[in-house]
Amino acid sequence: MEIERWERSEEISDAEKKVIQEIWSRVYANCEDVGVSILIRFFVNFPSAKQYFSQFKHMEDPLEMERSLQLRKHARRVMGAINTVVENLNDSEKISSVLALVGKAHALKHKVEPIYFKKLTGVMLEVIAEEYPNDFTPEAHGAWTKMKTLICTHVTAAYKEVGWAQ
Repeated sequence: MEIERWERSEEISDAEKKVIQEIWSRVYANCEDVGVSILIRFFVNFPSAKQYFSQFKHMEDPLEMERSLQLRKHARRVMGAINTVVENLNDSEKISSVLALVGKAHALKHKVEPIYFKKLTGVMLEVIAEEYPNDFTPEAHGAWTKMKTLICTHVTAAYKEVGWAQ
């Protein structure tokens, strides 16, 4: 019920969906590089997040992280999941299903604290705003903030569904 209440109060308008999809088409054209930039900034700003990644949890140097094949692979997966959400902004069931899979995997298999999704999506907005400043108007920022909330709400709901205890 929590998700339904949120969707009514924070629904992404058709105009906002278009803004998100237009910006994302440029971002996704550089999928791996932008994804790596997002993850590096995330790990630099929130080093405790690295504990969940055995392959690069001891890396401190951003250049070393940038060269990590495992980090690049994870960046592609993250960007692919976001791409699926963006491509399906008109299909709430598809969004729910994709983000439920992401949330459940991170809760049950990887044991990642759900707060990291809020932190990661915040970093994602920062990086996109910096790399595409001409596109990231106040209107775009508002639309992407709703997108961030959409992702976090669905992922958090998946954590609750599997009985995540913080």
